[in-house]
This record gives sequence, C-alpha cells and structure tokens, in this order.
Amino acid sequence: MSSPGLLDRIERYFALAALADARVHRVGSLAVPIGSPDWPYPARPLPGREAAVTVADVRAAVALQERSGVPASLEWLGERCRGLAGVARSAGLAVEDLPLLVADDPVEVLLPVGVRLYLVGADDPKLGLYQRLAELAFASPGPVAPVPAAAGRSTPDVALGDPGPADLPPTEVLRERVAAGRTVMMVAVDDGQPVAIGSHQPVDVDGVEISEVVGVATLPRFRGRGLGAGLTSALVEHARQTADLVFLSAGDDDVARVYERAGFARAGTTCLAERPSR
Repeated sequence: MSSPGLLDRIERYFALAALADARVHRVGSLAVPIGSPDWPYPARPLPGREAAVTVADVRAAVALQERSGVPASLEWLGERCRGLAGVARSAGLAVEDLPLLVADDPVEVLLPVGVRLYLVGADDPKLGLYQRLAELAFASPGPVAPVPAAAGRSTPDVALGDPGPADLPPTEVLRERVAAGRTVMMVAVDDGQPVAIGSHQPVDVDGVEISEVVGVATLPRFRGRGLGAGLTSALVEHARQTADLVFLSAGDDDVARVYERAGFARAGTTCLAERPSR
C-alpha cells in the first residue's frame, strides 16, 4: 500500500522526531542528529536531496557521529534513494534492508493466558530493568534453549530470562521521554517477571500525530508464544487512539509476516547502513 504521500509523511516524521533530543547538523546532503549517546539517531538524506548524497557526505557524517560518541549509522527509505546503498557501501558501511509496514487493518492478537500487560510510567521503579530487558533481548536474537540455573549466580542470564536486579537505574533520556509521552512503553509480565517489552513513539507531524512502534523484544526463553505479536497489537491499539498513522520496521521478512498477520501491510523498505560487525 505504498504511496508517495505515505512515504512523505513517514519521512517528515523522521525529520521531526530527532528535534526533541538532538541538534541536527547539515553535512553535505545529509541531516545528522547529534545528541545523547543513550538515545542516538541515524543520519538521513535531506528531503529532496536524496540523489545528491555522495561518498564524501557519508564519510563526513560518520566522522561527526564517531567524534560525538554516537553510533555511525545512516538510514533512508529505499524507494526514495535507490542509489544510496552503493554510496554507503563505498563509504565502508554495511547495508541492511528492512521491511517497512503500516498498521492497515489491525487485528487484535491476544497474549498467552496468564500474561499481563502494563503501561510503564516515568516513575516506575523498574524502568531501568525494562530498559535492560530490551538490551538483553536484542543482544540474543533467535531462540535460546533454557539451561539449569547455576548456584550462586549473581549476573543477568538472558538464556534463563533473567534481566538482572530490579533497581537498575534507567538512562535520564528514557525517563524524560516517558514522562513527556514521547515514548509510550508497555511490558508483558508472566508470573511476576517481565518477559517482553515494546514502545511506540508519537510525534506531531504538522498537526497530525504519527507513531512508530519500536523495540518490541522478548527474552529468549519466552519466545515462540506469541508475546511479540500480542504486545505489538496492544501498542497499535494504544497508538491509534490519537495517531492517524502507525508504522514500524521489521527485522526481516519472517518477522514482517508475523506483523502482516496482525493487520500490517508492506509500505516500503527501510535501509540501514552501519559499520560492519567485526
């Protein structure tokens, strides 16, 4: 269901989303937001300048990001910048294509029996724990088989579904975003333990709210039970109370198919360029 108007609105969302947390620098034909390393934003082509991005622009943007202590990254809509992947690779970055989907006809997906969902507040004493849960879940992609608990274990064990102590402090930027409503976070709890996390991030785009669903992650031991789909369904339902458009970027085509069963439709491609992993 891709259309020029839809992609224009998503591009506008990204241009405005960074303004609350970062100072945006112009580097050639790129906009490079620089803010807290705890909440980094990728560089993006300036509207109307997509075809003009050069290898020198990308290298200069990456140098600015690295000097500022934020990850080197560049993001764009594939349908708008068809030649940018080659430019990014020539600048030494690895490029990944991610399915871009919009909530077209959302379907309610129920969470497993016994799992409860909570809206997280800025004053929640477990906010830091939830942030750590997301970090651990994304650091361990794919299924992980549970193993016996070790006696005296004092460090977090993601394979066992243990994100660590409950009193971990969150980053200040996350607390501020949750307090301001720029990040709406939900956590799924099973038998008193947080097992999955996700957020949506509303932005006023020229008087109309648009929100992106981000950071949906489940601890490895609890995967395969539909937690991610159920959590995403709840986030979309919450976002659509005020948002005119809700979208997300899926990790790959398999994940995209899960979202499509929940009422999302493919709208395009999000391209992400980063330093190659070593």
